[in-house]
Amino acid sequence: MSYSYYLILSSILFTIGVSGVLLRRNLIVVFMSIELMLNSVNLQLAAISKYLHFLDGQIFVFFIITVAAAEAAVGLAIVIALYRHKETTNIDEINLLKG
Repeated sequence: MSYSYYLILSSILFTIGVSGVLLRRNLIVVFMSIELMLNSVNLQLAAISKYLHFLDGQIFVFFIITVAAAEAAVGLAIVIALYRHKETTNIDEINLLKG
């Protein structure tokens, strides 16, 4: 398979992730969309590094996976804390930082 197929798939996944962040109001769906965007970047880095025969992209993929796992753990903890406090995961109804 040509690497352009991987790049097209990665672009489609990234576009779906961006639209999920911009259009949805549920905090859990927004976090899942961010994870989708991170995974699309991982796919693109792996495809390009394989095409160029460098390991740099694949090393970056491992770092991004680590950051994504930490983001998911901290993000889920924040969502649980907000749900216990406000009893909603709707972004429009969570206004704790407003004065």
